[in-house]
This record gives sequence, C-alpha cells and structure tokens, in this order.
Amino acid sequence: MLKADKIDRVKLYKDRNTQVFLSKFVSGEISELEPVYDPKLGYRYPTVEAIVGSASSVEVFLEGLYEAGILERRLYDKIIHCPKCGSASVSVHYCCPYCKSFNIQKSALIEHVKCGYMDVEENFHKANKLVCPKCHEELRKLDVDYRRAGIWCNCKDCGKSFDIPVTANFCRDCHGNFTFEDVVIKDVYAYSLKAEAKEEAALGWVLIAPIREFLAEKGFKVESPAFLKGKSGANHMFDIVAHSGETRKKVAVIDLATSAEGQVSEQPVIALFAKIFDVSPDKAYLIAIPKMNDNGKKMAELYNIQIVEARNQKEAIKALKEKIG
Repeated sequence: MLKADKIDRVKLYKDRNTQVFLSKFVSGEISELEPVYDPKLGYRYPTVEAIVGSASSVEVFLEGLYEAGILERRLYDKIIHCPKCGSASVSVHYCCPYCKSFNIQKSALIEHVKCGYMDVEENFHKANKLVCPKCHEELRKLDVDYRRAGIWCNCKDCGKSFDIPVTANFCRDCHGNFTFEDVVIKDVYAYSLKAEAKEEAALGWVLIAPIREFLAEKGFKVESPAFLKGKSGANHMFDIVAHSGETRKKVAVIDLATSAEGQVSEQPVIALFAKIFDVSPDKAYLIAIPKMNDNGKKMAELYNIQIVEARNQKEAIKALKEKIG
C-alpha cells in the first residue's frame, strides 16, 4: 500500500507541468532552481513561469511539489515588502535618531596614535595627505601612525552627531514610510530535486512529457492525462491519449508502468485491459520501465496490448516510432 505522500507524488507525476519541470532536473539542464531578482516585482522563477504560464501560479506550484516531498529547498534570501501596497521595491533609509531625517553624512573616525587626537577623517585631509589637526604630524601608515576608531554620523538637518543611525523603510511605489514593526518579510527559496523523487522520476514519469511532444510532432492530437468514457458510462484515465485522422478519428491510449525491481509485473496489463475493454480504442500501448515480466507479456499478447520496453526516453520514443509506424 502506498503511503499518502507517495500517492500525492504519483498524482503530481501525472501532471503535465510537473513532468516538464522535473525533466529539466533529470536531464541535467538544471541542478538547483535559484530565483532571479526583478527590481520591480522582487524574486521570480522565469523557468517555472514559462511552464505554468503565469507568475502568480509559481508559488503554489513549487509549494505543492515541496509539500509532496518531490523538491527540497534552502533559504536563499529574505525580501521586504511594503505593508501598504505589497511592493518589493523598497529601500532602506538610515536616519538620525533625534529628528528621524535620512539626510545624514557618514564618516570614519580616525585616531592619531602618537598624540591621541580623534576626529572624523575629513578633518585629517590636507593636500591629498592625512595630517593630524592637533600636532600637524603626517599620518603615513595605518595601524602604525593612526587607526580607524569606528564610524561617526552627522545629521545635515538638525546638526546633531551620533554613532548608530536608526533604520526606516521607504516604498518606491506608494511612497509610504514604515518601520521594522510593520514590515512584511517573505522567505525566498532555492529548490532542488530530492534523491528519492529523482529516482522515481527517472524510472519513467518524466518520459510522458517528451513522448507527448513526439506524438504531437507526428501530427497526433495529444491529451495527457486524459479521460475517455466507456460503454458502461464510466470515465477511465490514461497517461496519454492520441487522436489521428480527419474523418474518423483513430484513438490510441498509452499507459506507463515502472518498477524499481527490474521488471514490471502483470498487474498494469490487467488494469489497462479493464479500461480498454470498456473504451475500445484502436490501439493500446503499455510502456514498461525498464521491462515487462514474462506473464505480463503473455497477457498483453492475449489482450492485444502492445508492450514498449525502455530504460530511457530515447528508447521509449524509438520503440513507439517503430510500433506506431
């Protein structure tokens, strides 16, 4: 009996968008999905957007794969959003702790080691040199003649000085100001394929996407997954249904069966026969990854189901090409 999370994964493996997305991991096109920063919209996943069709669907899609145990994720960044309009176009202002103005000037503090005089670096500048304003000695070598003693800030509005500014946020879109207490912080993740899911996907589920594309290129109208109504009135689901012909459409149904044990049992043959007995398609194919056992082959021959054995997508497409003609 399959565990609940495994059942969820199997359902997702049958989804076209999942198949296309996972095939990029299995093929090695991507090893980790990292977000891309857009100054206007915040972080995006353009690769996923191209698959699911809209940026608004990406978060739900990736979250579903993560919850099902297909993807694992690592914290990539945290992004600030405006609490008023939701924009990610936010800047950080360092402000004066007295008047809250962000019109401040930051300077480095310098201490002359020999005489102990300390002041902001600008006051040591003289003719492209560093000269102590107190004893007028030139400071040549850092950490020998002088040392950096920290940071000092000056507010250009109220004139007060301080060492540590306070922070505030400014939304570039709605021009609102807000503090840390009101800020909306969202976690941003990079995603990779879990080892278990990679094994499951490599067994064959990601084969459906390239097989579907191959059939479409050959002129078939392809649905995946697809439901066909049988003579009994019941709807039956197939991994792929391909239609051909203009006047009388011919129907071919394809199911996929995988096994980590080296051979697929006869059970998928029995299940497919029960469906085609009710639906009566013109052709029925069962793709067995990596191969079908002897009992399954005998039953498939009896039930007029064509078996396609393949270890990868190239073998599956090649075998289908030969059988479909």
